[in-house]
Amino acid sequence: MEDKAYITKEPKGLSVFERFLSVWVILCILAGILLGKLAPKAATFLDGLAIYVNEAPVVSIPIAICLFFMMYPIMVKIDFAEVLKAGKNVKPVGLTLFVNWAIKPFTMYAIAMVFLGVLFRTFIGTEALDYIKMPLGLDLPVGAEHGAGTVVLVEGVKMLAVPLWRSYLAGCILLGIAPCTAMVLVWGYLAKGNDGHTLIMVAINSLTMLFLYGPLGGFLLGIGRLPVPWKALLLSIGIYVALPLVAGFISRKLIVAKKGFEWFNTKFLHILTPVTITALLVTLVLLFSFKGEVILSNPLTILWIAIPLFIQTNLIFWLAYGLARLLKLSYQDAAPSAMIGASNHFEVAIATAVMLFGLSSGAALATVVGVLIEVPVMLMLVRICLRTQGWFKQAK
Repeated sequence: MEDKAYITKEPKGLSVFERFLSVWVILCILAGILLGKLAPKAATFLDGLAIYVNEAPVVSIPIAICLFFMMYPIMVKIDFAEVLKAGKNVKPVGLTLFVNWAIKPFTMYAIAMVFLGVLFRTFIGTEALDYIKMPLGLDLPVGAEHGAGTVVLVEGVKMLAVPLWRSYLAGCILLGIAPCTAMVLVWGYLAKGNDGHTLIMVAINSLTMLFLYGPLGGFLLGIGRLPVPWKALLLSIGIYVALPLVAGFISRKLIVAKKGFEWFNTKFLHILTPVTITALLVTLVLLFSFKGEVILSNPLTILWIAIPLFIQTNLIFWLAYGLARLLKLSYQDAAPSAMIGASNHFEVAIATAVMLFGLSSGAALATVVGVLIEVPVMLMLVRICLRTQGWFKQAK
């Protein structure tokens, strides 16, 4: 019972926003494409509102604002006192961390490379190029090579021209090293899992990302012969993970101290419920205002990206679920442990892709596809968990 002592309000399942997330995403894709076609200058103006370093746009202000409000509602839910107690339940915590950080990033890289770099490469276009931002602090002459890219001028700005499929690969990599979103709390609840364990692992993964996201991202991007913008990678972690984490920690302390935990849990968090998804949808409109031409010219692009993401999600789920059975975990711990690994922290992935490679990059588009398939695939896995409860012992 002590695992649930700090959860005074149980999740009520999927809200309207969450239940129809795929529908909202599709509508935002259409709205973004329409904006790009009818008002291209408006989208360009918004993207131009940025913080510049050496005359290069590093942080898009509208996107930074949107992404902060995507992350803050997640971070403010973290109870650090409960994170410190997580060590008492070693098996499920250890399993989740092992799958999320020792296996998932590398299987995502391998699967994406096979599908995007080999099987679907002809469909994507063997000669198709994507123009991405120059790594922060790098100033190479036009024509110079960097990784798999070549420095070119695009409307007077130095960019890296990289094979389009490699840009999609970068987006998949960023998704693969970003496990677990706050929506896992919903998936765990629907699967009748241990809410306490799920919440603790959301917190632990958010904290672990501060230390592992940058090194793993840089390593795997380097293997893929993609530019490794270390400064921007660290900056993105600071802005999109550390900043909302600190803001969430401080505001949680102040609000609970003044209003009490009951008010915080039942009133304040209720107000924040639609904020993350609303900010996400606004971000998607901006993303697709730049990627509309790519999609219209090759509407199967989303399918080519979705297939390896779908395979990866199922692989990680079954791997974690099988290991949980071998470790003889209870069903209540096994279900959320498997789904935490299968789910992606797409908020961080989108934020990082936008900062590293640009709003109009193929990498940013690939992370958005992760959002598109998240809800239907995770609901499918919830149903699988419910039908296989007999494989595991039940918690006492």
